[in-house]
Amino acid sequence: MALHGFLDFFQKEKTFRPKKKFEPGTLRYGLHKAAQASLSSGINLAQAVKLPPGEDLNDWIAVHVVDFFNRINLIYGTVCDYCSEKTCPTMSGGPKFEYLWADASTPEYKKPTQLPANKYINLLMDWIENQINSENVFPTRTDQPFPKNFQSICKKILTRLFRVFVHVYIHHFDRIVALGAEAHVNTCYKHFYYFVMEFHLINGKELEPLKEMTIRICPPPQPNVSSSHSTGG
Repeated sequence: MALHGFLDFFQKEKTFRPKKKFEPGTLRYGLHKAAQASLSSGINLAQAVKLPPGEDLNDWIAVHVVDFFNRINLIYGTVCDYCSEKTCPTMSGGPKFEYLWADASTPEYKKPTQLPANKYINLLMDWIENQINSENVFPTRTDQPFPKNFQSICKKILTRLFRVFVHVYIHHFDRIVALGAEAHVNTCYKHFYYFVMEFHLINGKELEPLKEMTIRICPPPQPNVSSSHSTGG
């Protein structure tokens, strides 16, 4: 299922927070539109994530981080009314996996803290939004370089976004099915998974909670010696 179908479906549903957009005319807007076009054409997702010839890897990662942030916000927006302190007192993915919130920039969360899932996800989305909106982290001008630790920041963003997938799939999938959105969410997940695997952006241990499902819906791409990339940091 092409990803434009995902966007058409979820734009009719509740939006968790305003969508982050690229400014028309910028390099990243062009990359965003090119990525969307390849997805809409029905191209194999494992191929769609590959870095286009001649493009900068950091620009490609930046575009996808923003797109995944938007899409996962849309997905969580469809289940957030069912995700409360009562239904989800911890941010978890089943009995084996619990996520604690930590943010060294805030006194309250300097140490990892147990939180209800809805509060964890709200803090997470605020934190990511601050990163994306910072010119020092996600510069919008081509004459301003990315920070040296850009890819390590993106690894942290994507790792935390993956935890939203974990929580939604394990605790709220009945709602996704009731909406008829299972195929749409699976398509978004597959795109996310192939992207982070292509550029080695999430530690394998983090992927454990959805390992069985991933094996089922994400067949391994054909090996390609030219597809390995250094992600730094």
